[in-house]
Amino acid sequence: MLDQATIDKIIEAAQIQDVVSDYVTLKKRGVNLLGLCPFHNEKTPSFIVSPAKGIFKCFGCGKGGNAVHFIMEHEQISYYEALKFLAKKYHIEFQERELTAEEQAVRNDRESMFLVNEFAQKHFTNTLHNHIDGKSIGLGYFRERGFRDDIIQKFQLGYSLDQRDAFTQSAIKAGYNKDYLIKTGLTLEYENGQLTDRFRGRVMFPVHSLSGKVVAFGGRVLKKDDKMAKYVNSPESEIYHKSNELYGIYFAKQAIVRQDRCFLVEGYTDVISMHQSGIENVVASSGTSLTPGQIRLIHRFTENVTVIYDGDAAGIKASIRGIDLLLEEGLNIKVLLLPDGDDPDSFARKHNASDFIEFVEKNSVDFIRFKTNLLLADAGNDPVKRAGLVIDIVQSIAIIPNTVIRAEYVKECSTLLNVDEAMLYHEINKLKSTEKEKAAARTPNDSSATITPSVAPNAPQSSNKFEAEERNILQLLIRYGQAVMFYNDEAKTQPVTVATYIFEELEHDNLGFHQTLHQKILEEYKTHSQDETFVPEKHFLYHPDSLISQLTADLVTEKYQLSKVHSKLKKVESDSDRLIDLVPRVVFEFKNSLIIDLIREKLLELKAASETKNNTLIDEIMDDMANLEAVKKQLSKTLGERIIIKI
Repeated sequence: MLDQATIDKIIEAAQIQDVVSDYVTLKKRGVNLLGLCPFHNEKTPSFIVSPAKGIFKCFGCGKGGNAVHFIMEHEQISYYEALKFLAKKYHIEFQERELTAEEQAVRNDRESMFLVNEFAQKHFTNTLHNHIDGKSIGLGYFRERGFRDDIIQKFQLGYSLDQRDAFTQSAIKAGYNKDYLIKTGLTLEYENGQLTDRFRGRVMFPVHSLSGKVVAFGGRVLKKDDKMAKYVNSPESEIYHKSNELYGIYFAKQAIVRQDRCFLVEGYTDVISMHQSGIENVVASSGTSLTPGQIRLIHRFTENVTVIYDGDAAGIKASIRGIDLLLEEGLNIKVLLLPDGDDPDSFARKHNASDFIEFVEKNSVDFIRFKTNLLLADAGNDPVKRAGLVIDIVQSIAIIPNTVIRAEYVKECSTLLNVDEAMLYHEINKLKSTEKEKAAARTPNDSSATITPSVAPNAPQSSNKFEAEERNILQLLIRYGQAVMFYNDEAKTQPVTVATYIFEELEHDNLGFHQTLHQKILEEYKTHSQDETFVPEKHFLYHPDSLISQLTADLVTEKYQLSKVHSKLKKVESDSDRLIDLVPRVVFEFKNSLIIDLIREKLLELKAASETKNNTLIDEIMDDMANLEAVKKQLSKTLGERIIIKI
C-alpha cells in the first residue's frame, strides 16, 4: 500500500491540465480549458478543465473529478492503480507501508500468479512465432482464419506445444514455483506427482482483466479428437473468477465509452474478427451464460447493449434467459440476428466497419419485441403455449426498472399478442406483489416504529428526498466552511465560521442527511473540522472514495445566485461576500423542506386515523400538525421572498 506522503506527492505533481492533455486537445477559455469529452460522443465541447481547482467536469455526460479520477475513468482502473500510473508518469518513487504478514502472503500469492500468467502468455506467443510447430500449426491456423499479424499480436495469441509438459518444464527452469503453475491451472498434477500441461496442443487466447493483466487462458484444440473438448479454459483461481470477466473488455472499454454501446457476442474469434473489421466495442461471454458480475462490468461503460445471435434457434433459446438480467440492471437491450450460415466471426470477415454498423442499424430490434416474436412463432395457435408465452413476456417486462419504458413495452406487447393492456398490467402487478411479499418475509417487522413530530431523524437513510437541499449545504461546507460569517463579540475574538453555524443549526434540531453519501461526508467533515491543517475542498476532492471525490467535483463547479432584490446597487457580489445571508437561507430551506414533508406524512396519518375513527389519535396528530405549521410559518417568514437560483 502507498503511504500518505507518497499519495500527497503524486497528487501535488499531477496537474490536471497536464494529465488530461495527454488524452484531450484543450483550448484556453477564460481561466479554464475546454475540449471534447473523451467519455461520450459530442460535437460541441462541454468538457471543462479547471487548473485552479485541479478538477475536470463534463456538462454533457456529468463525469467529473480530479486527476486521479480522470485516469481511473479513462483507463478503467482502481484508485490504487491510478496512483501508480501517475507516479510512473511523474517519476515518483513508491514509498509503500509495510504490510502485515497476512496481507503480504495474499499479495505475494496474487502477484506470483499474475507473474506466472505473464510468463505463460509470452511463452505461448514466442512458441507461436518462433517454434517450427508453432509457426506451421498455430500461426497457420490463425492465418487460415484470416487474422492479420497485427491482430494476432494485439490479442497476444499463442500456441502450446502438443507435448506432455513442455510449458511446465520451461516455467520451472525459468524459476517459477510449480505451486503457482498449479494454482493458475496452467499445470495439472496427478496423484503420483507427475506434472502435465493443461493446454497442450492448443492455440491460446489470453483473457485480460480491465487493467490488461492476464488472468486466464482459453485453449482450442486443432486436431480432430472426439475424446477431447474443443475448448479448455483456466479454472477459477485467486485471480480469475469467470463470472466477473468478459473476453476483450480490456481492448473494448474505451471504444464502448466513445460509441456508448457494447456488442455482446459468444466466442473469442467473434471478438477478434470484429476488431479486425474495425468494430472495437465488442466483448464475449466466452460461451457461458451471462452473470450479474459481467453485466455490471458492461454497465460501467454504457447502458446500451446489442446482443448478436447467429441464427441458431436452439442456441438463442438457451441463452435468452440470461438477457433478462440485462433488463433488470436497467440496460437498453437490442438483438441482432445475423443471416443464416453466419456468426459474428464470419460476418465480420465479410464486411467492413461501416457496412457492419449499417446492418446493425437496419436490422437490430429491441429485446422484448424479439423475444415476443420468437416465442410467438414457437407457440403457434396452441392456447396453452400462448398462455405460457404471455407469462414469459410479462416476467421480462416486470423486471424493467424504468416505468415509462415498461409502459411502452406493455403497449407494444398488447398489440403483438392481441391481449388487453389491463390484463398485462394485472399480471405484472401480481408478480410485483409476490416479490414484495417475499421481501417482507425476509425483513423483520418492527411494529414499534412510529413517525415523530421531530424535524428529521439523525441517522442516514437511503432516499432521494432532500437531495438538492443537502447538496446545497455540503457545497457551502466544502467551499466556505472555514470562512468567518460573523463574530460573537465586539472585540472579534469569537468568530463563527460557516461550518460552526451549520453544525450548530443541524444539531439544535437533531438533524441529519437522508442521503447516505451526504451523511458520510458530513460526519467526516465534523471529525476533521478541529484540525488546523484541514482544507475541506482538497480533502474531499482527493478522497480515495471515488463517489465522494466526484460529488465534490460537482459541488465546487456549481454556483448560486441570489435574486435581483439583492443587487439593488447593481454591484456584483460573490458568494463569499454574502455568506451572512446565503448560509442561513440554505439551512432554512433544508428545514422548510423537512417540515413540508412531515406535514404531508401527518396528513396521511390523519386520513388513516379518520377511517378508523380513532379520536384520540386524531387529536394527537392535529396537535403535531399545529406545531409543524407554526414552525413552517416562522421559516416562511425568515425565508421571505428571496430565492436562491442554482446556475
